[in-house]
Formats: sequence, structure tokens, C-alpha cells
Amino acid sequence: MSKIWIFTVCILFSSIFLVLLFSDNSVALKYNQNQNIVHVYLIGDSTVSAYKHKFAPKMGWGQKISMFFYDQVIVHNAAVPGRSSKSFYEEGKFEKVKKRLGRGDYLFIQFGHNDAKRKDSKRYTDPHTDYKIYLNKYIAEAREKGAVPILVTPVERRNFSSDGILIDTHGDYPAAMKQLAVEEDVPLIDLNAKSKQLFNKLGPNNTKQLFLWVEPNKYHHFPNGKRDNTHLQELGATKIASLVVKEIEGLNIPLEEYVKPN
Repeated sequence: MSKIWIFTVCILFSSIFLVLLFSDNSVALKYNQNQNIVHVYLIGDSTVSAYKHKFAPKMGWGQKISMFFYDQVIVHNAAVPGRSSKSFYEEGKFEKVKKRLGRGDYLFIQFGHNDAKRKDSKRYTDPHTDYKIYLNKYIAEAREKGAVPILVTPVERRNFSSDGILIDTHGDYPAAMKQLAVEEDVPLIDLNAKSKQLFNKLGPNNTKQLFLWVEPNKYHHFPNGKRDNTHLQELGATKIASLVVKEIEGLNIPLEEYVKPN
């Protein structure tokens, strides 16, 4: 009888040991998986931001960028329509993002469209002074949190001349951002240049498929149709996001290891 009791006790302790062993391994595995999670934060304007389905087919490229990463990358799209580098900061939008930033996170910064609005003192920035000052605030404060700032020059608008050549719409803002990237040793994605190349290649007619050009009565939110040369629809958001990701692969930063092939 005593042998049976001893055998039972042994089995019980073995079971407990195995439960603890696998539990500890599960916790360790979960911890390791969490350690591999990469957080990417996006700040910018309407060309980056996410839109609810009711605004379809309007999309920012930030809505599509996660599809080019493996599942370990979590994209937080904090871009807000209508904001400039100045107003996004002064309205406290970045403060909310900053509270969530952690060591090893990435902060993508794209402003420029609304910075050029001279008649709006709350948004306008001079490209050589205020614009660089506000961009540098994002850079410095991201670095304080241990995050990696990445500057992104503003995506170009669809603005073709009569002979089918794309006309620049962002003036000195892209050049000012590129200059700042050198001064502060910040990785930069020249989305302005890459989008120009794409749009010139596609031409005036084919680029309509990328921008918010829609026919009347096709979408609930645009019953009268739309001819918008600044904002993107799904194909455009996808194409622009792909340009951003393609440039990540040339920055020589750890994030490129999480980009899906092709």
C-alpha cells in the first residue's frame, strides 16, 4: 500500500514539475515575442492619415504601409488632416504620441503641404526657419525617448503642365528638410523625389487612378464626384506606401529586417 502511495506522490510531483516547466517556457516565449515587436509611429497631414470607411475611397499612405511589414511591426498612424509641422506640435498632437514613444520605436515625420499656407498664421512656417525648428523639435524629443526619428519629404501633388510634365508644388520645403537631415544626422526618405518620378512615369491620365478622382454617384461621401489632386485613393495610398518602404531598405536601419520581400 505504501508503494502505491509513494508512486502516486511521485506522479503528482512530476505533473506539477511539468506544468511549471511549460508555464515558465510559455511566459518566456511570450516575453521573447513581445521583445520582437517593433512600433512605428506616423505623424503628418492628410496625405498620411487614416480615414474611416465612410470617407471611401479617400486614403492616406499611412493606412497601407503595414501591409509591407511582417506581423511584428505595429503601425500607429497619428497623422491628422490639415496640420502643419507647427500646428501639429502647438495643438499638443505630438505630446500624445511622445508619451507612447519608447526605446527602439520609430517616428516617421512628414509635413509640408500645410506649412506653405501663408495666410494661416497657425499653420504657416518659413521653410528655412520655422519649418526646420519644428521638425527639429520632433527629432530631439523622439531621441530623448530613445526612438529613431525618420524624416519624410512631402509626397508631391498631381500638378501637370499642358505638355504633361509634373510641376513642383512644395517649393523649398523638401530641400529644407533634406538639409536638416544632414545637419542632425537623421535618416531621410525623399518621398517627394520618388513620387515625382512615379507620377512623371505614369503621366497625367494614369495618375488620376492614384488620386481622389471619382465619378458622380459612385461613392456615398462624394455624390457629385471629386477632382482632388492632393489626396489619394486606395491604389495611390498603396503605391506611395510602397515607395516609403522601398526607401527604408536603403537606410541601413534595423527596421528594414521587418520588410516583406518584394
